[in-house]
Amino acid sequence: MADGGLPWRYDGSGGVALASPPKAVRTFDSVEVVLERGIRTDFALVRAAEGDRHGNLVFSRSARNFNPLAAMAGRVTVAEVEELVEPGALDPDAVHVPGIFVQRVVALTPDQATDKRIEQRTVSAPAARGPVRG
Repeated sequence: MADGGLPWRYDGSGGVALASPPKAVRTFDSVEVVLERGIRTDFALVRAAEGDRHGNLVFSRSARNFNPLAAMAGRVTVAEVEELVEPGALDPDAVHVPGIFVQRVVALTPDQATDKRIEQRTVSAPAARGPVRG
């Protein structure tokens, strides 16, 4: 991978039209590492539990896993906010994404905020356990 030459684009006959260039290699603490550019997207779409009109966002539960990183990777970040609060109402220590990373805020209606089609509660009955033998 560091040497480059990996296919980026193919031509019509199945050959390589554009290959990746070589990557920079540096040594840190006697270990050679390959440097890679960070991902930069044109748009990032995130959904926050709370936010203000300046774009400060607070995520709920597992939404904290990837939404902050996605918001920071986008050139233009659009945030759907379930509860829009006044600026200054959010505790600064609770803010997961500061407003500098958010360009647009869309306040959801109460019906839209409760409609979470991607989230499905899946709870199964506990498995029956037999006697423990040791």
